Amino acid sequence: MPNIVIVGTQWGDEGKGKVVDVLSPHVDAVARFQGGNNAGHTLVVDGEQIVLHLLPSGALHPDCVCVVGNGVVVDPGVLLREIDQLEARGWSMGSGKLLISAHAHVIMPYHLSLDALRETAKGAKAIGTTRRGIGPAYEDKVGRRGIIVADLLSADRLRERLEAVLPDKNRMISEWYGADAIDLEETLATFAAFGERLAPYVGDGVSLLHRITSTGGSILFEGAQGAFLDVDHGTYPYVTSSNTVAGAACAGTGVGPTAIDEVVGICKAYTTRVGSGPFPTELEGELAEKLRRVGGEYGATTGRARRIGWFDAALLRQSARINGLTRIALTKLDVLSCLDEIPVCVGYEDEDLGFRGSFGAVRPIYETLPGWGSDITGCRTIDELPTNAQAYVARMSELIGVPIELVSVGPGREETILQGDLFRREPSP
Repeated sequence: MPNIVIVGTQWGDEGKGKVVDVLSPHVDAVARFQGGNNAGHTLVVDGEQIVLHLLPSGALHPDCVCVVGNGVVVDPGVLLREIDQLEARGWSMGSGKLLISAHAHVIMPYHLSLDALRETAKGAKAIGTTRRGIGPAYEDKVGRRGIIVADLLSADRLRERLEAVLPDKNRMISEWYGADAIDLEETLATFAAFGERLAPYVGDGVSLLHRITSTGGSILFEGAQGAFLDVDHGTYPYVTSSNTVAGAACAGTGVGPTAIDEVVGICKAYTTRVGSGPFPTELEGELAEKLRRVGGEYGATTGRARRIGWFDAALLRQSARINGLTRIALTKLDVLSCLDEIPVCVGYEDEDLGFRGSFGAVRPIYETLPGWGSDITGCRTIDELPTNAQAYVARMSELIGVPIELVSVGPGREETILQGDLFRREPSP
């Protein structure tokens, strides 16, 4: 199995978790390379829904090592709850199953406080963050004032770091926003206890991943959010605080670019986004609500209703460029079964305008394709799909210029059409 980067190609929520879950039996490790618990990957196994926020989606496969890379920002309380919840449901994270990079940065209470206070202060101009402290944690990382996972393993070191940063944070919280200051001793006690529990999992992710590749093993690199939430390439300032594109897999895990063999882009058969920001193909009214209801388009992390729009091929072509996509996994095709006809954005009247920073000003050009009006969740090959559904998939691939080799026709693991040599493999013995 090659080393594969999995990325979202739109604004997140494309179904990356399911695709990683499908591929995980074929690889030796799944490494998460960016983001934090602002992301939620939903898996459905034997009808049971499991939502992961920090643990890689390979957690449900016993022979797959999970790595939380140095590019991730970690809320220790959230991570430990996820570990406990999986253990309670029969999935063990012990005996070398999980490694957390010692260099991953930690989300502290003041990050959560500042994230919420800033968003509230912006009122109608709020960006729409999840208020999980992700942005402030990345700010401190870049500003060289962050606390890393390794700091949690020594109470003395943690006290030193808190004493260095907390006074400035409390001035902002108290004097700027009039909120309650963060108590040093309480924070020290809580996070030192987190460090004790996390210690067995903390290690050198770079060495582990290089051992796997040097001995012929394979790695799946799992991203969070989507390409157009990337802090450099997205619809700025309505973006996340990290690089979400495929290139970030290298910086976020310590594996060089020559080790990457494939980049698989995950995209929905339509488009969604959460929070504020431009959305050229956005729908309003009853039709949007119908697709939202049928597709279950509510955030796995926040429960917020997602904004709904038609498939945007111009967006996907740009995504293919900035990620270097080699294959595409198309998700939620089954949701479109409720429509008689399906508009598709094939381009913009001034396509360069959006990617020069004026995304809100572009005007989509639509082509309308016929719907298929029948249940496709039982289909397991492309040939079993209705003719119009086959034509829809073929047209998406043609418009993007990248082959579609996985089609999801339902939320379950088994509700997946696999084609092409990358996906149609037997699990490793």
